[in-house]
Amino acid sequence: MPVVSVSLLKGYDIAVRERLGRALTNAVQEVIAAPPEAIVVCLNELDAGNYYRGGVARQGGQPVQDPQATVREFLLAMQERDLARAKSFLAPDFVMTFPGDVRLTDLQDLVAWAKGRYAFVKKTFESFDTAVKADHAVVHCHGTLYGQWLDGSSFEGIRFIDRFEVRHGQLVRQQVWNDMNTISRETS
Repeated sequence: MPVVSVSLLKGYDIAVRERLGRALTNAVQEVIAAPPEAIVVCLNELDAGNYYRGGVARQGGQPVQDPQATVREFLLAMQERDLARAKSFLAPDFVMTFPGDVRLTDLQDLVAWAKGRYAFVKKTFESFDTAVKADHAVVHCHGTLYGQWLDGSSFEGIRFIDRFEVRHGQLVRQQVWNDMNTISRETS
């Protein structure tokens, strides 16, 4: 039974501590074949007055937003066409790549490009998966698309996968894969 013990300065709210507990459990499972219920994570809280580094009392680091929440909020803002809110999630060097190797860096360009493809599109999310790298998180989101073609006919059930790179709470890259081009508009 793996036991992970972590010392934290007091002050992190329960949601942050729960995220840390889940993340540490997942990290152990990547290395040791143990079911989650066999992995123990102990978060030990220290008073700030009991923590020194280099002989100086220090403060704890700020919690980062959950990368999955960042991606979900961005996608929902895009669906609602709240481009100002969606843009608030983007790093200055943000790049998105769509099927056909269409590369865009501006949300207005994305909206203009999409106008020639469909009247509107929305997503039904099936799952979000996160992998943490040394300097960023990778979030995969998949599900199905539904919406309306330019001729007014509806479509639904089109598979998609979005891959995001999230660094310091901002989206730096989005890669999109979907079956939209394989669906006949006549049979939708």
